[in-house]
Parts: sequence; C-alpha cells; structure tokens
Amino acid sequence: MSRPRPTPRPSRARVRGATIAAFVALAPLLPAAAVALETLKVDTALPYVCALPSGQQPATVRITAAFPERAAVGEEIRPTDVTTSVELPAAAVADLTALKAATVRAETRLTVGVTQNEQRAEATWSGTAQPVDVPAEGPLTLTTTGDVPILTTDTAGDLTLAAGGIAVDLAPSTADGAATVPASLAVTCVPHPDAQDRTRLATVPVGTGPGTGEPSTAPPTTGLPSPSGSSPTSPSPSSGLPLPSLPVDPISPPPPALTGEASGTPSAGPQADAGPADATEETPGPPAPRPDAPPCVTEKPTPVSLSAYITGYTNVRKLNGASLLPATCMLIEQGDMQIPTTPPPEGEFHFTNLSLGNLSHQGRKQTPPFTSTFLTFDFQPVTATMVLEQTGPVTIDTLVRVVFASGDNFLENTVRAPLVLRVLDVKVDGVPLDVGPSCRTAAPLSSPEPDPAKYPGDHLVLLGLGKIPFGLPAEGYVLTGGGPLTGEATIPAFTGCGSGGENFDRLLTAAISGPGNHIKQVQGQTCSVGVEVPPPDQCTEDRQPLVVPEPER
Repeated sequence: MSRPRPTPRPSRARVRGATIAAFVALAPLLPAAAVALETLKVDTALPYVCALPSGQQPATVRITAAFPERAAVGEEIRPTDVTTSVELPAAAVADLTALKAATVRAETRLTVGVTQNEQRAEATWSGTAQPVDVPAEGPLTLTTTGDVPILTTDTAGDLTLAAGGIAVDLAPSTADGAATVPASLAVTCVPHPDAQDRTRLATVPVGTGPGTGEPSTAPPTTGLPSPSGSSPTSPSPSSGLPLPSLPVDPISPPPPALTGEASGTPSAGPQADAGPADATEETPGPPAPRPDAPPCVTEKPTPVSLSAYITGYTNVRKLNGASLLPATCMLIEQGDMQIPTTPPPEGEFHFTNLSLGNLSHQGRKQTPPFTSTFLTFDFQPVTATMVLEQTGPVTIDTLVRVVFASGDNFLENTVRAPLVLRVLDVKVDGVPLDVGPSCRTAAPLSSPEPDPAKYPGDHLVLLGLGKIPFGLPAEGYVLTGGGPLTGEATIPAFTGCGSGGENFDRLLTAAISGPGNHIKQVQGQTCSVGVEVPPPDQCTEDRQPLVVPEPER
C-alpha cells in the first residue's frame, strides 16, 4: 500500500460564467448530499508541555476542524475550518513582559500524524495570528488559522489523523511598534503524557465506492477516553516512514503450572500460538467474557479515582517454588503533577506524580486468601493458605522524562507497599497443623529502599519501567495502562504461630523466611471510576475494572 500522503493544493482555475449559471440552474435538482456533504466536526483541547525561556511549562492546545464523514479511494480529503489555539501559562507572559513586549504575533506549525493500515505519514498544519496584546498577568491565548494540506490515498481503510508536536514562533513588539530584543521566541511543545491516548483528531473511513457524505458511526469527538496511552487507534506519528506495528497487549499467556519459580527476567511480551493459524478466518468472533474476579468497587470515587486488578507470582527461595497471588483489587487516587526542584538535563522536561493506593477485599485492605503447596525441606508436602495484609498506604511514585527531540516519554514507577504475610491454615502431608489465628510475619516484607530518608521503615519495593514512544503504543508499565512490576523481598521471621501450647514460629521461619525472593506482579488496565461516563473499554457497566490480567513468571 502506498502511504497516505499530503498533496499540493490545486490551483484555482477560472470557471466560465455559463458553467456557473448551469450549475446554479441544476442545483435544485441535485441530491442534498451532492451539494453539501456531511462533515465530522472536531473540537478538542489537549494538555501539552512547552519549552519556554523560563523553563518547561504546561500549556493547552485547542484544535478545531471539519472533515468529510467518509471518502472514496483517490478522493481528496480536505480539512476545513481549521484553527489552532495555544494557551500559554503566566510564565510565558512574564517572559514577554521582561522583553518589554506590548503585543505579540504568532505563527504555529502543528505536526499531524496520518495512519492507515499500519502505514504512516505526516502533514504540517501551519497557521498565523493577528497581533494580540500581552496581558498584564495570567495566561496568553494565541489562535491561528491557515491552509492545511489535502490528503489522498489509493487504498481503502480507515484514515486516522492525530495531533503531534507543535512549534510556536512568537514575534513580540514594544508599545511603539518596534521589535524587541531578541526579535523572536521559538517555543516547542509536545503532548503531555496524559494526552497520548487522546490525540486522535478524526478517523475518516475510505472505501472503494464514492464518498457518500453519510454520517459515520464514530462519535464527533477527538480522542479516546482511555488514559492508558496504549490504544493502537490514537497514534501521533513522529516519522513519515512506514513503521512496524507493535503488540499492544502486554500480558503473556498464563504459565502452565503453579510449581517452579517465577522468572527473574521480564516477559518478552505476548507469545505466539503454537497451533496452526486459520488463514480463512478474517472476522474475529465476539469478545471473550470478562474472567471471574472478586468485586472491585470504589465507594466514594473522586475525579482522579482509578481501580485495577493485580496478580502475579512471588518466589519462596527456600522452598524452590513460587506462590500465586490471585486477582486482587487495587483502589488508586492519582496524584497531581509536580515539577522537581532539580533542573532536568537540557532538552528534557521532568515531572512527578505521587499516587496512593489500597488493596480491597471484602472491605479490608488485603488480598483474597491464596493457597500454595511446597515441598518443605525438599521432601515434605506442605499446603498453606495465606493473605497479604496492608499496614499502611501503598504509594506509587512516578517520574516522567519528556524528551523534546523525539517526543518520547520515559516513565520510572516505584511502588512501595507495607505488607504483612498472615498464615490462615496449614496442612502437612494432608494433616491439619493448627497455627492459630495470629500466625504472621513479625514485620512487613522488605526490599532494598533507594531513598530510605524519604521512605523509612520496612516495605516492599516494586519497580515498573515504561516508555511511550511518540505516536506508538506504550511499552512496559504505565500506571493507567498497567504492565509488569518486579522486585525482591525479604520474608521476615514468623510470630504467633501455634495453639494449645504448641509453637511453630521457628518451624515456619526456618522453612520460609529469608532474603532473595523474586516478585513479579502484573497490573491490568485501570478503570477511570470517577469520570462522568466511564470508558467502556476500561470499565464494566457497574464501574469495575474490565481487564483482569493474567500472571506472568
């Protein structure tokens, strides 16, 4: 397939008066769709990050346009009524005021990614604005209009346009009309990571027949509701070259058995089906039903409430095996963006988010009970039923690095969870061993802490690394999209184990406790519980997470 490509705007040919008169005479006889085709209206506001003289600052870019509802192969797709508004923060006003600027004129160049059938191209939407007064304080809004390229494609398939980076050239002037020194400011902006899944402007179906102008079934909005950043239908390409598609689902098939150890290396991603492919099957069947999972309900959601399921494996090094953590509900309150006090390297913008989470099972901050069987001391089969109990808030500390040159976002997520392991029931070779109601680790599970001064005390530390390549699906772990988290834990000594005068503390400590226990947890896609209309690809109808992840070794 040829890439979708911008084509030159055709020159305006002269039309004879007789032709115009004939068209006017025939107009009442033509179908309404032939006179005025239906259009898809676009009006979206997206968060961006801009490099200003005063540093990296958040901004808002609003894009309005109209597109044909559908088109035929080879037919021109002409965006109309295009405007681009950039709302720069008060820091930009301060930068201009420092130059003694009274007015400012702006030119914008918005990169628009065009994708069709995994092929990619880029178009540039240029715009200019009349000079506007520089306000005394507050934000500065610059609205530009201009010509945009016409698109054509010689292949059928949905043509998707997505907003990418935008360059804003500012030409400030003093009160007497003279140019300031310097005479211009170049501002470069890229979409905020939270907007990576909402940059889609429009999708125009391209068919082999003529364009009908009939309304499409797609809603006239831009951007998907999901904040995961992993949707394959909302790319914002950074290159006009064809790029390979990447797998979107980060979850591997479940391991074949519960015995053995969890892998110490991250999963390589989805595994290919070992069976023969059915080349004749092109239409997918109905979506699989949501797997069984415990309830995950947020009682009093806020606009930043998220919920997700987690699952995974924890090695027990002394027993040469792994314990499966079943699907567990995690309720999360997403934190606000914070700018670090330490300046980032040149060409980058850094910010952090600190979110809080709680396990939730039947009203308690714990996992559901889970049962594992091991060979204690390499010969004695022991089956134990356990839960992990939360003794303090779970924190999710996210550092985001935005690289302006590429538009890529790199994410480092550190999850800290103070968890005590409680043993509910034990059977030795099928014979019950009464450990009593208070058998637990004497302290929370612990991991090496990279910042002990800020996060004192014993707690589990899991690390999730993620990347959102500009215009591609997310890779690794992203809080809103999920993914794998790994770490190592020390299991403390046990206490309170026994009844009727029997004390099994030393027995359990000798068999289980110790360092070097590898952990691999997988978080599923979050459900945005607190929004007015929860996204159907994230949430069930009763606002519970739709995605139940599979454990990975």
